[in-house]
Amino acid sequence: MPDGTTALALTLHASIGALSAAEWDACAGADNPFVSHAFLSAVEDSGSATSRTGWLPQHAVLRDAEGRVVAVAPMYAKAHSYGEYVFDHGWAQALERAGGRYYPKLQVASPFSPVPGPRLLVRGVPKRALAGALAQACAELDLSSVHATFCTEDDWHAFGQSGWLQRLGTQYHWENAGYADFDGFLATLNARKRKSIRRERREAQTCGLEFVTLRGGDIGRREWDAFYEFYTSTVDRKWGSAYLTRSFFSLLGARLGDAVVLMLARSPQGWEAGALNVLGREALYGRNWGCRGEYPFLHFELCYYRAIDFAIAHGLPRVEAGAQGEHKIQRGYLPRPTWSAHWIAHAGLRRAVADFLVHERAEKQAEMAALATLSPFRREGEAG
Repeated sequence: MPDGTTALALTLHASIGALSAAEWDACAGADNPFVSHAFLSAVEDSGSATSRTGWLPQHAVLRDAEGRVVAVAPMYAKAHSYGEYVFDHGWAQALERAGGRYYPKLQVASPFSPVPGPRLLVRGVPKRALAGALAQACAELDLSSVHATFCTEDDWHAFGQSGWLQRLGTQYHWENAGYADFDGFLATLNARKRKSIRRERREAQTCGLEFVTLRGGDIGRREWDAFYEFYTSTVDRKWGSAYLTRSFFSLLGARLGDAVVLMLARSPQGWEAGALNVLGREALYGRNWGCRGEYPFLHFELCYYRAIDFAIAHGLPRVEAGAQGEHKIQRGYLPRPTWSAHWIAHAGLRRAVADFLVHERAEKQAEMAALATLSPFRREGEAG
């Protein structure tokens, strides 16, 4: 090929530890912590993403003719579709009904993290070279498919140009318009929504709790113990699986340092609730939450409003509050597209999924347009 990509060699690695942090992060960059060597090693070393849990690391690495690492992708061989947040169970069932084998598959993702970010991590080579190599790995391993979930829009286009199928999703993000403080944000809302948020904050803040924000090394064993209890209780209530182990949280705090932001609520009896966030260069990413008791609007206060306070105070452009939740719209978190890309080896399933995605993309675009009309922000000419 004229761009010289024929000299690149692909290898797959069963541990993020097979590469040094310097090699990996030189490709991953520093903008998004969820693709950093520190985060991925915490997930693996804690026993959260391992072959035992159905997440077998198969990290993809491209090297040039001199053996230098020029591209990487966080990739896992999956024996199931749990912990991904982009659902393909119907595709698996269709292939298996036809006599095919969907699992194992390859997943290019940050485990258990519905956080948009780069998946084609390159330096000095075109992204399509890595996209092509991932499809090649799928063929050589004789697997059904490879899926890149929550990639950036730029990656999405690169995958599409390489023949991957493209999928749209929706999340809810708050965007900072240069507000001086929370009241500045409230001033942009219509009067009814502004009054509602003030009431929610007032009720949450007058129920006898002290609010504390801790970062990095200030988060000790007792705080992580309490938060893990909150995390598992939330999982139990939602009939899910506790993907993350207790040791993951300690490793996260130790390896990501001040990028870990834990917002806690305390009563005289001890910690009552917590919300875990991770700080990137341009966003605060809300991750997990849990609560010991029942407190009015505490979830909104810890997960949404205090995240906005933090973003304003630190000049961050966005708060990304995770998957799902149309209720976020009324609190200033508006619908935004998310992207994923899918390489499917089986010709029949590929055609069926391609047809499905054409219709699904149109439905998602229409849905986001409809949801945007629910915005709490004042429209031009509307009285405050």
